[in-house]
Amino acid sequence: MSAYLIVDTKIENPAAYEEYKKLAKPIAEKFGGIYRARGGEMDVRETELWTPTRIVIIEFPSMKNAQAFVDSGEYAPVKPLRTKNAQSTLLLVEGC
Repeated sequence: MSAYLIVDTKIENPAAYEEYKKLAKPIAEKFGGIYRARGGEMDVRETELWTPTRIVIIEFPSMKNAQAFVDSGEYAPVKPLRTKNAQSTLLLVEGC
């Protein structure tokens, strides 16, 4: 069953964040990740619980693959580029 990594990101340092994007993508792909959305145009219709800023959605073959990416040794040194240069909410969710 597919799983999705969903991140809402408010970028504070665009130059540094570009480096994060460049480094994170091949690591996600190594774990079977396919980018389905990456900061594209949004049409936000309801904001009762939260107001999204910039959404990234990566589809993985399974929850195990998504978790392996987030917890991987390859991603560990790249993650601080995101956390130091953007505010984020990250979640993993199983697909149907």
